[in-house]
Amino acid sequence: MVMSAMLKKFGSGFVRTRRATAMLLVLPAALTTMPAAAQTAEKASVDHHVNNHVDHYYEPLPQETGAAGLKLMLRRLQTTARLMQVTAHPDDEDGGMLTLESRGKGVSTLLMSLTRGEGGQNKLGSNLFDALGVLRTLELLASDRYYGAEQRFSRVADFGYSKTAEETFQKWQGHDIALADMVRVIRTFRPDVLVARFSGTDRDGHGHHQASSILTKEAFRAAGDPKRFPEQLKDGLEPWQPKKLYIGNVCGFGAMTCDAANYTLRLNTGVVDPVLGTSYIQFAMQGLRHQQSQGAANWTVDPGDRFTFYKLVDSVVESPKDKDGHEQDFFDGIDTTLPGLALRLGEEENKVPWLRAALVEIKTKIDEATAAAERNPSLAEAPLATANGLVVRAFNQILGSQLSAQAKKDFQVRLLRGLSSEVEQARARAGGVSLHVVVDAPVGSNPENAFMAVPGRTFEVTARLSVLNGSARASDVSLDLPKQWNSKILGRKTEGNDAISRFEVYVPPTAQPTRPYWHRNDPETEALNTIDDPRHQGLPFPPPPVKAIARTGDGTEIVYADCMVKYRDASGAIAEHPLAVAPAFSVMLDPGEQVIPTEDGPQSRVKVDVSSNLNSLPAAHGAGDPEEQGVLRVEVPDSWRVEPGQRDIAFHERGERQSEDFKVLPGNRTEGRKEIQASLKSGHRNYDEGFSVVTREDLGTFYYYQPAVQRVSVVDVKVPKDMKVGYVMGAGDEIPTVLQQIGMDVTMIPAEKLSSEDLSRYPTIVLGIRAYDTQKDVIANNKRLLDFVQAGGRLVVQYNAAAADFNAGKFTPYPATLSRARVSVEEAPVAILDPASPIFHSPNEITQKDFEGWVQERGLYFMSQWDPNYTPLLESHDPGEGEQKGGLLVAHYGKGTYIYTGYAFFRQLPAGVPGAVRLFVNLVAGR
Repeated sequence: MVMSAMLKKFGSGFVRTRRATAMLLVLPAALTTMPAAAQTAEKASVDHHVNNHVDHYYEPLPQETGAAGLKLMLRRLQTTARLMQVTAHPDDEDGGMLTLESRGKGVSTLLMSLTRGEGGQNKLGSNLFDALGVLRTLELLASDRYYGAEQRFSRVADFGYSKTAEETFQKWQGHDIALADMVRVIRTFRPDVLVARFSGTDRDGHGHHQASSILTKEAFRAAGDPKRFPEQLKDGLEPWQPKKLYIGNVCGFGAMTCDAANYTLRLNTGVVDPVLGTSYIQFAMQGLRHQQSQGAANWTVDPGDRFTFYKLVDSVVESPKDKDGHEQDFFDGIDTTLPGLALRLGEEENKVPWLRAALVEIKTKIDEATAAAERNPSLAEAPLATANGLVVRAFNQILGSQLSAQAKKDFQVRLLRGLSSEVEQARARAGGVSLHVVVDAPVGSNPENAFMAVPGRTFEVTARLSVLNGSARASDVSLDLPKQWNSKILGRKTEGNDAISRFEVYVPPTAQPTRPYWHRNDPETEALNTIDDPRHQGLPFPPPPVKAIARTGDGTEIVYADCMVKYRDASGAIAEHPLAVAPAFSVMLDPGEQVIPTEDGPQSRVKVDVSSNLNSLPAAHGAGDPEEQGVLRVEVPDSWRVEPGQRDIAFHERGERQSEDFKVLPGNRTEGRKEIQASLKSGHRNYDEGFSVVTREDLGTFYYYQPAVQRVSVVDVKVPKDMKVGYVMGAGDEIPTVLQQIGMDVTMIPAEKLSSEDLSRYPTIVLGIRAYDTQKDVIANNKRLLDFVQAGGRLVVQYNAAAADFNAGKFTPYPATLSRARVSVEEAPVAILDPASPIFHSPNEITQKDFEGWVQERGLYFMSQWDPNYTPLLESHDPGEGEQKGGLLVAHYGKGTYIYTGYAFFRQLPAGVPGAVRLFVNLVAGR
């Protein structure tokens, strides 16, 4: 999707980007000295670990640079502790706890969110479902950057609000899919402590929350059982039994006090850390505020104590407790010192009698480095180099020992993937080693048309290796490329302490685009993701394709950096994001969904947007090279026609976008679903999909792909001729587009113009979802809107989420109380309470059939109480709950009509649900 379409989809605050320089990632030097037989498998394992860093998308925080950054790294080297927290969605996490453990105590932490939040409400714009999931993944990675945590996901999707764990598991096809994913992560990461964010009870509210804790409790024992998910063992994983399991939400979220019997551990995340310069919870909150689609942009925490409570519910170790049964730390009862790794072997330690002394020696060198760093960061480099040599030697001896496969796997995780990698990162920081790799391409005007690698083409990159406390050799720099890619040296030189290398990179025709490795064919109804590339399962995104690898002067240290692309951000400043691969052409239909009436409606047209990712070819190719032109075709359903049948199209520069209109002449208009497809044939290839750039000024950048398909819903709906509607957008929805498609004259009224607009021009005005929550001008002009009703107008108000603010504002013509009541089961029965109401008869006859086929939910934020002047028109409730009549209220006010609806039309109309389209037309156009 090109920039203008992206602005429409995401809203003005959604497409800005930020500066993100290449990050320093270090591969353990053990790969240069370990036995050859182990190198290939271990390199894959280490690459998998390194590639999971949020560092692909974000530059270092100030606290991660210089002496402060080195101190944080050295904290990591003081402990072997590993902790994993499980949540249901982005923004569920206990960021203060994660930050305390990771930043404050040096614990290796991992956050697993079962879903990507793709079924939630977007508080920034109209983008929903899987594109929202990509955005929220980027937002969560921005938060993880502060927490200091790695990130994983499962295959299950957020299908919208669920009130019970039972419904959740039914939509997720039972326990085992999500459980298997969790067990795989546990067996890979091998945490000592497993922490469920929720309690697994009704107290958690959301069914997804409950399910996440229930699954965590099951996974605690299942991960250590070789009989559970044995296929993972065939993939090379070993069973792993975490030592302790905790659950959260034992005292209520945000509780500052808790009954002593309800918790085992109380942590104070309000303590100020001298290296971070703020408290752990406040530092975490800086990260959480990046989750703006969740409404977190302005969240704050006051200075002072802030407690979080957890209860120990399962354990395979004994831990000391005080008289009240309380612990002091998650790792009480677990030896997390480096020498403690030998003690964990039990009787197996007899097979490696030398190990404990070797680990003590490594710890001694790390302690020396920590003390030296307090005097001068550069002095830490030498003891760290010695420490890493000792780690490599110890690991190689472990590989050749008689230890069990499980024990060797644990040392692989803790020594090689953990300690050695972290020692080398600290050593690089102390020695002033850095590597920066950029594409040699013109700076693009924005992230949308920034350079992207194209299959079958070449591009050039420059790598700069800097060593502040020594010399750098250009010959030590090479590129790490995917299979079938290749490169050649264009030149090398040295400038002071910098070594500069230039490469030409060839991208094979088989190279895959940079895209999510998962998809759903129908995000509106499916609750499980299909994994397209199992190599990346569980990761936030696939890793960027090109990295540089640099060996410093002594030949043992290996430093990685992602290849970056420069562009200009919204402010005009030069920014960077990781190189991505894209097809030569992106083809998309605008809009992606269309609703047309069965009766003759407005003339149907489809716009096909095509953008080129090709650089201009060399002059030798000549103008009109076949790779820069093609034939654009649109295919329509049987009995339908399209004019013209095809269009020739040609491009002259990268980033160029062309839009072509096609007239669609529907034949059979029987109510139902149809598809219109577009494709571009260029050379020997056919291009039939397109991508959107998902980014924001404070976020990294990724890409969401969609087939070049327009889903058409043919709906039997009657629309009054010359019906004119004014629409005031709230948080963002696609309802105005659908109304226009079926023949209504819709005028968008900017909220800031409500004070001056002649409202009498419109028989009906509709307020978009969450208008009072998001538009201060709607609040300021509420009396004007009510005066419009009193004078004879019709005002349709859709749901608002900030119930307390809405109620305090008294925005309704007669008293009414907004609540958080909702009907989450989309199949929940609906009763028509006032069959005689004109809303059910004009211009469309509404019957029970019109409530079939709804998607995701019935409605949300219903009224709980109302003045007798309102008439409730519908009743619906979830199974086992009491009646909910506050989802659709109508009141006569003066000469006009006021309507409040919490029914989820913002989801139903874009999905083309026929009954919902008919009912909404009646709300807008009825008498």
